[in-house]
Amino acid sequence: MKKILNNPEDYVDEMLAGLTAAHPEYYKLHGEGGKVVLRAEPGQNGKVGIVTGGGSGHLPVFTGYVGKGLLDACAIGDVFSSPSAEQMADAIRAADSGAGVLRLYGNYGGDVMNFDMAGDLVEFDDITCSTVLLADDVASAPPQEAEKRRGVAGMVYAFKIAGAAAEEGRDLDGVTAVAQKAADACRSIGAALSPCTVPQAGKPTFEIADEDMEMGMGIHGEPGVWRGKLQTADQIAGEMMDRLLADMPVAAGDRVSVMVNSLGATPPEELYILYRVVKARLEEAGATIVKPLVGRYATSMEMTGVSFTLCKLDDELETLLNAPCDCAFWSVR
Repeated sequence: MKKILNNPEDYVDEMLAGLTAAHPEYYKLHGEGGKVVLRAEPGQNGKVGIVTGGGSGHLPVFTGYVGKGLLDACAIGDVFSSPSAEQMADAIRAADSGAGVLRLYGNYGGDVMNFDMAGDLVEFDDITCSTVLLADDVASAPPQEAEKRRGVAGMVYAFKIAGAAAEEGRDLDGVTAVAQKAADACRSIGAALSPCTVPQAGKPTFEIADEDMEMGMGIHGEPGVWRGKLQTADQIAGEMMDRLLADMPVAAGDRVSVMVNSLGATPPEELYILYRVVKARLEEAGATIVKPLVGRYATSMEMTGVSFTLCKLDDELETLLNAPCDCAFWSVR
């Protein structure tokens, strides 16, 4: 293993210490063990709280999107490991200001189990919770089993849209409804060229030949839909768009936001090469692209690869997507 670290056991703690030291205007640590990240300045009293949680290794997801117009708190686990129910409960309590708390996170078994347990724990504090699960990865299950899909980069859109609704002063039911609407409007797919290494494991999460790639691989190295020889950028982007548009067709007049996201090691230059194809395909269908996002928005440590996310917008979702937000990794003015 070749990484810039000290003791692998301290990897997440030291990362969080550095994150909050670099950006004290946005983030502060909270809770026993310091595995909950809060907004440096809490939202207004009476605002619906929004919390997320999940394993480390995906920055800016999850902790990076704590901020005004986004999340109020995040419980973070070790690399690719769920936070505990107690940490999630700490995040919920910290985010509550009397209007209830939305739990907004990806569809992974450990996260679901622990957030459910956390909800039981905070019932004793008279905190009302709701839940929206992101399940946007089209490669992880067919449409007829969409509830089994993994949650990936689409959660960035859900964080932004739900956060804007909460800042507007919507109640818990209203924030939950629009978060679900955003989740339902997102479809994602990834492709990987190389693995990453979990520090505590000390070895790559999977093996793949230098000349190969895997289409549809998940952000933790979950199997994709095929593995074979590395294709050209245009071939990769073309197939990814084929799969997304087959699952969520786009027609003339539609307004769509698109994210071309590095899984960690893929440089911006290659993302822009891919974006050419994404833009052409959407315009070919007669759609208008709104606020395209090209960069690192949801990573998998140092994995070489890319994910595409489409978020089909209506007037409400577009307005909320364009509303102000501010964190260390994404600001809308």
